[in-house]
Amino acid sequence: MHQRRLWIFLFLIIVTSLAFAQEIPQVFRGATVYPIDGEPIQDGTLIVQGGKVVALGKTGSVAVPSNAVIHDVKGKVLMPGLVDTHSHIGDGSGGDRSNALHPDVRILDAIDVRSKGFRKALAGGITTVNVMPGSGHLMSGQTAYLKIRPANTIYDMLFCSDPVNGICGGMKMANGTNSIGEKPFPGTRAKSAALVRQLFLKAQDYQVKVKSAAGNPDKMPKRELEMEALVQVLEGKRVVHHHTHRHDDIMTVLRLAKEFGFRVVLQHVSEAWKVAKEIAEAGVPASIILIDSPGGKLETTDIRNENGVELDRAGALVGFHTDDGITDSRLFLRMAALAVRAGMSRTKALEGMTIAGAKMLDLGDRVGSLTPGKDADFLVLSGDPFSVYTHVEQTWVEGNKMFDRANPEDHEMAVGGYDVFRRSLYLDACEGGAE
Repeated sequence: MHQRRLWIFLFLIIVTSLAFAQEIPQVFRGATVYPIDGEPIQDGTLIVQGGKVVALGKTGSVAVPSNAVIHDVKGKVLMPGLVDTHSHIGDGSGGDRSNALHPDVRILDAIDVRSKGFRKALAGGITTVNVMPGSGHLMSGQTAYLKIRPANTIYDMLFCSDPVNGICGGMKMANGTNSIGEKPFPGTRAKSAALVRQLFLKAQDYQVKVKSAAGNPDKMPKRELEMEALVQVLEGKRVVHHHTHRHDDIMTVLRLAKEFGFRVVLQHVSEAWKVAKEIAEAGVPASIILIDSPGGKLETTDIRNENGVELDRAGALVGFHTDDGITDSRLFLRMAALAVRAGMSRTKALEGMTIAGAKMLDLGDRVGSLTPGKDADFLVLSGDPFSVYTHVEQTWVEGNKMFDRANPEDHEMAVGGYDVFRRSLYLDACEGGAE
């Protein structure tokens, strides 16, 4: 009990000190700055205060407050914190095997905010993440949009567009081979789509009953958590994040979205290059994953690094994701580098790591670019963002330094293997002690 009280006391001290530090202007001077919403700035100056971006521009053109703390970052690169639209960090889980459709399941009820996965993500420059339930179901549940910052509980990390109704993320869906299995799971792709349609039809009926009640509690239908979540999807309050790979599965998702009018972000889309025109014409964004080694599922055989450039040429909004632990959060920038190697422009690849992902999570007004007024989430890189020799040297979240490669513990987290995480978990357990 003493140790728990001590931990809470120390946590409050840290949070208080961080809040105080945010009030002092921080000036980062001399780096090449990629603001994302504008052209790169050589020898740039970035000013942050109160957790927000205050100003940026060419060094000498930006007024520096007299009480500012100056950081010399000459020769470095500054860019916004990375946005990962699809991850499984935080030791979360999803729907169990009792049903193929679990819209009532909330991943926020299963996330460990002290998981080392968040430190790993910071080491890769990720500051905003969409944590998903697993993809082994047609509908595995509600996702959580998180800002990776000091947290005592999940509420310290959550973005919530509608806290009263618990809307703090999207809805995870999947099709293809992942969701096919023994009963109660479907045995074919066609039956998979039929089950989804049946559930959405039920949700539409529930939606009509709620509207007809007009707030009268005596006329309201019996509360159903599954239906409440799906009505939020039908009303556009929740974005569907849809795991899909093959071109025919992608087209099934587009048909479902059109039939029921829900907003959707396509996740993975291994065969996007085959139907890029159809994706763009549907006005649907796509978050892609690139794999730099062979192997995996048969339905991903035709994945191509050209997916990014083909989607962009067609006019679709393109982002990237890790699907951690399918790929490592610490190597997220490599995802965009592979897309550039395959022909995607540097500008669009940088947007895909930042503002495009932010828009897919409805967070474009908060993160994704170094725009004055937005959250002061940014990276200090040792060199070009797409170079294999470049390291994330520092990760700042809302004006607070959350990762520093110069710190021995952070460095070990950035470069270590499985044993680092296992040892870290063991030390945590020892420090926790027995109650």
